[in-house]
Amino acid sequence: MPYCDIGTLESPSPSFSAATVASDDSRLNNDLKIFYRTYGRGPTKVLLIIGLAATHDSWGPQVIGLTGTDVPNDDNGDDDNDNECGGGIQACAFDNRGVGRSSSPVNKSDYSTQIMAKDAIALLDHLGWKKAHVFGHSMGAMIACKVAAMVPDRVLSLALLNVTGGGFECFPKLDRQTVSVAYRFLKAKTPEQRAAVDLDTHYSQEYLEEYVGTDKRRTILYQQYVKGISASGMQSNYGFEGQLNACWTHKMTQTEIEVIQSAGFLISVIHGRHDIIAQIYYAKKFAERLQPMARMVNLHGGHLVSHERPEEVNQALFELIKASEVKMSPHEWTNLPTKQSYGKNDMKGMEKKQVQIRVSAVHNPTEIQNNVKVVNKGDWG
Repeated sequence: MPYCDIGTLESPSPSFSAATVASDDSRLNNDLKIFYRTYGRGPTKVLLIIGLAATHDSWGPQVIGLTGTDVPNDDNGDDDNDNECGGGIQACAFDNRGVGRSSSPVNKSDYSTQIMAKDAIALLDHLGWKKAHVFGHSMGAMIACKVAAMVPDRVLSLALLNVTGGGFECFPKLDRQTVSVAYRFLKAKTPEQRAAVDLDTHYSQEYLEEYVGTDKRRTILYQQYVKGISASGMQSNYGFEGQLNACWTHKMTQTEIEVIQSAGFLISVIHGRHDIIAQIYYAKKFAERLQPMARMVNLHGGHLVSHERPEEVNQALFELIKASEVKMSPHEWTNLPTKQSYGKNDMKGMEKKQVQIRVSAVHNPTEIQNNVKVVNKGDWG
């Protein structure tokens, strides 16, 4: 199994433990290791950073959409760095510290978005990737921002899915539904309980109630989630609390924002407008801070919009990659209004320009659209 050796905790103590589902080779004494998988072949590199309590598998629709396969290179016996010619994409998805097969320190002080960004940078070094497109979801988007601020010269583009600025912005909008979801999430002790609450957390109710054949999508996804959680194991309490602490303590300083703005790479802020966890209001505010480098992509979906609207998300990611390759100017890329507030008319104008930019951002949109392969299945991240 592919692991990246991150280093060693400064103070060896009983406060370190590997994830309960990790194999014995995931740690040696106090070593920290990150489990990862690569997919596809080609010179274009994409690093995928997943969010809170999720494993690398949660990027499934994007992995197959970007690379055309969901079979890891290590299962194929491929050398990850071979065959760099051509126009293909190689993607890497990994388990953050505290979840899945990666090591799980017990102390909250061993979790922050900056520390986890260093994990991601160490993984880039391990892979031998000098530069990459960096895409993150939720907490993973916070980590991606830290990566971009720490090593801006290694980032080709930045995609932030369902992102907020961290801290109090991580709190969902308080109403009866979200309070119920939060309570059920904290009380979930079995794969069945976790799967049930994850569905309400990840997807819009409209999407869950749609019929797929004779069954509601909720029923189909529930079975997939239970299977997935049972296979990977429930996240440890210290892993979850550590990652939650990373979200709560996350903050992007103005200096870090200016570093990202001046780096020259394009940014796409992609969000589901029915997200009950990461409110779109905060995503818009954060996109504004990144002007003129950012474009706002507002989609009909929930927190896991990457699964609920995989075709549209993958198309947005392809456009970001292509616009970066052709060195599109930020002012041509952005669809954000110049004023500092967003009203309904702003959003309508943003969506209109989003369509216009799609035409100008690529040489052959039809060809790219035809090459987007997706899977529309639930995940458990």
